[in-house]
Amino acid sequence: MAEQPREQWATRAGFLLAAIGSAVGLGNIWRFPAIAYENGGGAFLLPYLIALLSAGIPLLIMEYAIGRKYRLSPPAALRRMARPAEAIGWWQVAISFVIATYYAVIIAWAVRYVGFSIGRQWGDDPEAFLFGEFLRAPEAPSFLDGYVPGVFWPLIIVWAVVLFVLAFGIRRGIERANKIFIPLLFVLFAALVVRALTLDGAATGLDALFSPNWSELGNGSVWVAAYGQIFFSLSIGFGIMVTYASYLGRRADLTGSAMVAGFANSSFELLAGIGVFATLGYLATASGVGVEDVAGAGIGLAFVAFPAVISEMPLGALFGVLFFSSLVIAGLSSLISIVQVVVSAVQDRTGMRRVPAVLGIGGLVALVSVLLFPTESGIYLLDASDHFINQYGIALAALVGLVVIVWVLRQLPSLQRDADATSAIRLGHWWRICLGVITPLVLGWMMVDSLRSEFEENYEGYSTGFLLSAGWSVAIGALLVGCILTLMPWPAGGEDIDLDMESPADRKDR
Repeated sequence: MAEQPREQWATRAGFLLAAIGSAVGLGNIWRFPAIAYENGGGAFLLPYLIALLSAGIPLLIMEYAIGRKYRLSPPAALRRMARPAEAIGWWQVAISFVIATYYAVIIAWAVRYVGFSIGRQWGDDPEAFLFGEFLRAPEAPSFLDGYVPGVFWPLIIVWAVVLFVLAFGIRRGIERANKIFIPLLFVLFAALVVRALTLDGAATGLDALFSPNWSELGNGSVWVAAYGQIFFSLSIGFGIMVTYASYLGRRADLTGSAMVAGFANSSFELLAGIGVFATLGYLATASGVGVEDVAGAGIGLAFVAFPAVISEMPLGALFGVLFFSSLVIAGLSSLISIVQVVVSAVQDRTGMRRVPAVLGIGGLVALVSVLLFPTESGIYLLDASDHFINQYGIALAALVGLVVIVWVLRQLPSLQRDADATSAIRLGHWWRICLGVITPLVLGWMMVDSLRSEFEENYEGYSTGFLLSAGWSVAIGALLVGCILTLMPWPAGGEDIDLDMESPADRKDR
């Protein structure tokens, strides 16, 4: 099979919008405000900024440099560095596969809630509506459940949109979609924030979020939370940015692009914090309780607290449409990037053309998603899978990958030269210190802290058997799949990425 020329972004703006679209996802809207509130309020912004500058942006630059230098997906790019390192790349691909299967389900919920907002169909008890009437969740998880049509059909639509965009490729699909999605997302969310700021009690909510508790800065867990938020919100550690950067031109400014993407993501998180807590301040005032009594995160914030607000406020239907439409758009832009990691890796290894790869590999991801998650116990499976694949998939794979690239293969000097050659802002010793010392130490401590909590008590009180089958097995399975895919013989026709095909420059870098 003849080697297919690699696609490229049409413009730098197209790449940046896609990178920002990947980073700005559901977690920006429902995770950052709660993390900031629980970890010092306004004081949290200091460790958050330090984490962005010492870990987030340096990691983005490294992943951009790897992708642009080798112009390959994570497994193939890491194999170019050293053949055994390919397993880390496939581990990241497996993680992306898992995340895509359940991430699409939350988008499907948001699609339904756009419609629910118009008639405020959740009634007087949004929590009972979500878990009972809509999701039909049982009291305890089970693997012998029926399907929930209200989730199944929107999920089919979500996957149809994602595969449609991916089938058109980098320029005509992903780039064009993000040129629509990202401006629209910012317009919708800005309108939502403006409306939230005009509500009675908005100032109370903002005061609760931004009043600094400086004493919290002496608490190590606050700093771990800051680094964790930066790490999980920037789409680093599971192959997305390596994949997206592999479609850059040789003269792309890597350092400047990483800074634009990093600060754009953080700006949206601050905007989300303002909108969310202004709204929660209104709910607290209307209910006669403190903000701490209505503040939350995740599914509870989006699908319980916000519907309660919408039911109380004037023009609530419009507010609900804006909020849940923002969730849909933010989710779609991120999901597209996650599935692209899987599609690109298989394309590079087999030489498949884009449309067959999207329909075959992307279709497989969609099939697993549709079979497992729109069930009555789907929310429990989603919760356990998300927790374990984030803590012991993304974070652990990033730690292992960073140690291998920095300390075992010693690739940072080579990557720095490659980035500096085309970037307006040159990297100094700070970049290597951040990636060689600070980030591995923080990620390592996150692992220790998370494991300690894991063994003290079962996550969310789930049974050990359920956590083993729906949590630990997912995280460990992703690692095993990565190793198996590395050892498995592949059909002829893919790109030859053996070490003997390296260029003289690559050999010199090694």
